[in-house]
Amino acid sequence: MSLSSREMLARLIAFPSVSTSSNLDLIHFCRDWLQSHGVESTLVMSPEGDKANLYATIGPRVEGGIVLSGHTDVVPVEGQAWTSDPWTLTERDGRLYGRGTTDMKGFDALVLALVPDMVQAPLKRPIHIALSYDEELACRGAPSMVRAMADTIPTPAAVIVGEPTRHAVVTGHKASVQLRTHVTGYAVHSSRIDQGVSAVMNAARLITWHEDVMEENRRRVDPANPFEPPYTTLHCGMIVGGTAANIVSSSAWFFSDIRAIPTEDPVEYMERYKAYIRDVIEPRMKAVVPETGIAVELIAEVPGLRPETDGEAERLMRRLTGDNGTHVVSYGTEAGLFQKVGWSTVVCGPGDIAQAHQPDEYIEISEFAAGERVLRRLVSDLCA
Repeated sequence: MSLSSREMLARLIAFPSVSTSSNLDLIHFCRDWLQSHGVESTLVMSPEGDKANLYATIGPRVEGGIVLSGHTDVVPVEGQAWTSDPWTLTERDGRLYGRGTTDMKGFDALVLALVPDMVQAPLKRPIHIALSYDEELACRGAPSMVRAMADTIPTPAAVIVGEPTRHAVVTGHKASVQLRTHVTGYAVHSSRIDQGVSAVMNAARLITWHEDVMEENRRRVDPANPFEPPYTTLHCGMIVGGTAANIVSSSAWFFSDIRAIPTEDPVEYMERYKAYIRDVIEPRMKAVVPETGIAVELIAEVPGLRPETDGEAERLMRRLTGDNGTHVVSYGTEAGLFQKVGWSTVVCGPGDIAQAHQPDEYIEISEFAAGERVLRRLVSDLCA
């Protein structure tokens, strides 16, 4: 059985593998597809058992192969104004529309559609396929897969993370941490706020701290820094708290993230944040009601991707794509996880990141075709 790249993309898009849901239907489809071509695969399950990573090897089990890495989850479509069904691949005006076409089922589809060709090719070095879950949730799924691969597959020469870069060879991205801060206050009627401790108002102070530190970073920016923006950012994206307008709130919590340029460490910012809480905010709260306080939870940590000196992955993809520019991105990927185990890694794939997470997400047909050409060159390269 064979499927064209577009047919494979249509199959993958039809799975609504939003990060908040299970991806097992999609993973079982991928596993069955590989099995139908004689390729055994390994599943690495989530702790809850409702999601899975998948990895597989095609070709000889020798060192020097290439890892092709993609994620299977997508972001939600609720609240977005789509003009076509997001779970049905739709062609219009030289574009293929559907949730995940760019981020990043387009790359996944190209890899899977070429499996029959990979199996038939006289590969001298292997191709390792790696498909993860929950990349959109701060890369929660990939760490267990990368550890399993490091323990079981021959050391690869390079890892290609196929996030959408329009085939620019991206050699660096920011590191990040995601935090959950819970503020415990003390509720009283708002007319006697002097006897209470407002969780919401103290949460507001902490959120303002994020913005103030980011403004400090912006003012001392290095003009030569290639990132956009060229400084470490601190951001609060969600806050919940309080019960009524005239009650001093007893509880509030919020999510924040810190995305650091390569010369800085987001964990150091987190420790600075905790020190501010311990030394400045909590003493004021506890002076009124000792039982109040603030807890900071590290939800996720995504390592950055650092440019390598004479990296094999960079050399390979420059040869295959013809790109000789210097490229870094501010968003995170799973690339740093592979690099952390000592594997040369770059980010390079079809599509434009500007389309990621958008209503009417699409990949240009020309970009999709270019992606197939690049992968076919890769297969040929591994036969030489």
